[in-house]
Order: sequence, then structure tokens, then C-alpha cells
Amino acid sequence: MFMDFIRLSLKALSERRVRAALTITGIAIGPLVLVMMSSVVGSYSNYIEQRITSLGQNAIAIFPTENYRLDEEDLNYIRTIEAVRRAEPFYNTQGVVKRGTEDVKIAMFAVDYRLLFEAIGSLEIDEGAVPSETEVISSIVGRKIAYKNYEKHFDLGDVVTVTVPKIEGGKITGKKTVNLVVGAILKEYGGALIVDPDSTIFICLEAGKRLLGMERWSGILVLADSPANVKPIVSVLRQHYEDKAQIIAFNSIAEAVSSVTGAINFINFSTSLSAFAVAIAGVAATMITSVMERTREIGVMKAIGYTNGQILLLILMESIVMSLVGGAAGISLGVIGAYILSSRGFRIGGIGESGIVLQLSPLITPTLITQTLTLTILIGLVGGVLPAYRASKIPPVVALRYE
Repeated sequence: MFMDFIRLSLKALSERRVRAALTITGIAIGPLVLVMMSSVVGSYSNYIEQRITSLGQNAIAIFPTENYRLDEEDLNYIRTIEAVRRAEPFYNTQGVVKRGTEDVKIAMFAVDYRLLFEAIGSLEIDEGAVPSETEVISSIVGRKIAYKNYEKHFDLGDVVTVTVPKIEGGKITGKKTVNLVVGAILKEYGGALIVDPDSTIFICLEAGKRLLGMERWSGILVLADSPANVKPIVSVLRQHYEDKAQIIAFNSIAEAVSSVTGAINFINFSTSLSAFAVAIAGVAATMITSVMERTREIGVMKAIGYTNGQILLLILMESIVMSLVGGAAGISLGVIGAYILSSRGFRIGGIGESGIVLQLSPLITPTLITQTLTLTILIGLVGGVLPAYRASKIPPVVALRYE
């Protein structure tokens, strides 16, 4: 009986092809938008959150304002805060590496190596070994500096010439050249959105002072004993420093990104619901017209024994079939559109030599498809229930007399 209703529904829709096709097109718009936008936004937001979180869920960076100078007293104070496991100063600056005839813009970080690898847990050495803190001229070189398009430009033991700002009396007075030895080369990291290890040269803390000539710490890197204690530590630091320093917790940035992408997803879902609402109105209009045109046919069906419930199910089945066809078409086009949209990539400037270009596959999950399909079926149910109810209540005698 159920299969008979499906066959009758398909036959009825095939007799009104143009109207059915237009209604199905209207239904398909909602699933298309929902799948395409949600999968693309989900893919990029997940990647950004993962990369920020990979910097260390228990890492906190303290950056002094222009008029404040961090010193040993600050370092000792931070180390006394409950739940702080480690705290070390760091220097950072920008530089230019001479790679053949090419000038490559890079970042330079002078930091305790052990703290670096604790803070960025997914950072790994590909070639060589971490230099000791006494090897002042030895360095750890990022992947994009040592390689270009899989072609190796710097090997272990090679000398890298870096042009950095010349600092005298705490002020930049010009430029100077620093020669560093490649002690290790990092595996490709992919960019962390805050710091890009692939385009960075890491040196020991002492080298920052002796080679770069930096007297003022660029900041202090703090590790909490667990991610749960990051917020309490940040709260204590902000109360202590007020406007003297900027306190950045990497997991807080991840939470902020999550909030922003959550808002984007909500806006996208709300927009899609508008399309679904229009589709419901379209289905209802189509089915009411269909019922009016088939009043006599419904009378004949009742006269030969069809019950009110069977008539209601038949009309509902037509609207659900249209919704399923429209949903399948919308989801399919949404998937194709998502891959086309993702193929264009997304560039984040201001990081590394030329920024980071993210080109990710859309995040198409069973949950997204199920959610979209459920909403589409609801379109058929909500849009078809009133016409179906009206059709089921038509008296057979009145229906047979209808012209």
C-alpha cells in the first residue's frame, strides 16, 4: 500500500512537471545554502581553532606596553603565582634572510628552547638536533626558510645571513648583519596564526642579547601547570599589570574564534531557515492548487473506498516526495558549491613572508546532512499538512459534482 502511494504521488507530480519543478527548485535553495556555507565555515573555523590551540592550551604571553619595561622583578613575581609552572623572557624581531638572489622576510625569536617546545607541543625537528643554550650562533630554522617549493636552500651547518634592526640605547638606529649556523630544521608546521614557525628562525635567549643587541625583553612566556588554571593566572596578571602590559592566553583566543564562528554559523542557519520558510509557502501553494484541480479525482477515490486517512497520506506523500527530491538536489549542489568555494582558498595576511593561504576541504559531516535532510522533510510535512487535511475532508458527493 505504501509503495502504491509513492507511485501515485510520482504520477501526480509528473502530470504537473513545470509546477513541481519550480517548487522543487525553491525547496533546494535552503539545503544548498545550509550545506555549502556551514561546511566551509566549519572547515576553516576548526582549522583556526586547532592551530591556535596547538600553540599550547596552557601558554600565556605577556607583552609590555611602550612605556613599561619587563625585568627580573617581574619575572620573579610571575614565577611566584600559584599554578605557574614555568616563566621565561623572550626577544623577538623581524629580519631579512639572503637566500641566493632572493630576500626573504622572516621573524626571529630568542627564547629558551625547552620552553618553546613545551609551549608549541606539535613543533618538531625534521633535521639536526636542538642546539644547546651555550651555542650562541646556532639556530633552529623554519621549513619555509630552508626550503622553497621542495628545493632545499639551507642545509645543516650552513651559514644563514640575516639582516636585522640595529639597536642602540633601546632605539633602532639602522641595520646590521648577523651570521647564524643552521643547527636544526623544523618540520612543516603550517602556521599558527599568531606565530608562524615555518618562517621563523629561533635562537637561544643569550643570542638575543649578544647577537641582536636587544636589551629590553619583548615579553615573557608563561606556562600554567594545566589548561584549567590559565584563566585564574590571566586574571591575576591583569589585575597586577592593568594597562602596563598586554596578557594573551592562547586558549582564550581559540575560544574567541569559536564564538565568532559560532555566530557566523547561527547567522548562516537563520538565513537558511528563511529560505526554508519560503519553500514551505511554495509547497503549500502548490499542494492547495493541486487539491483544487483534483477535487473530482479525490471524490472518485473516496467513492471506491479510500478513507480520509489514506487521502491525507496520499497528498502528504506528494509534498514529502517533492521535499526529498529538492533536498537531494540542494544537498548535492551544496556539496559541489562548497568544494568550489573552498578551492579559492582563504588568505591571512601579516604572517610570515607573504601571509598564510588556507585551502581546506569543506567539513561535510553526517550530522550536517542529516540535519539538512530533516529540515527538508519538515518542509514537506508543514507545507502539505493543511492541503492534505482539506482534501481528506472533502465529501465524496460534493467532490463528484465539482467541475
